[in-house]
Amino acid sequence: MQIQLTDYPQLQFIAWNRQKDDFIEEEEAFSLYERNWRWVEKASLSVNERELIERLTRVFGNGVLNV
Repeated sequence: MQIQLTDYPQLQFIAWNRQKDDFIEEEEAFSLYERNWRWVEKASLSVNERELIERLTRVFGNGVLNV
């Protein structure tokens, strides 16, 4: 399944080298969150984006986000 970057502002921020309205695969999104977690403004995460991260962590990280 693909994710549109414009739906998730912090993901869009850490995917700075892509077009703002790009779609990326869920596994790639999870990888971006893991690699760039230090740049994510946790206090700015929407409920929607928090739920996305939790779901991606369950599916691709076996419940663990390696940060």
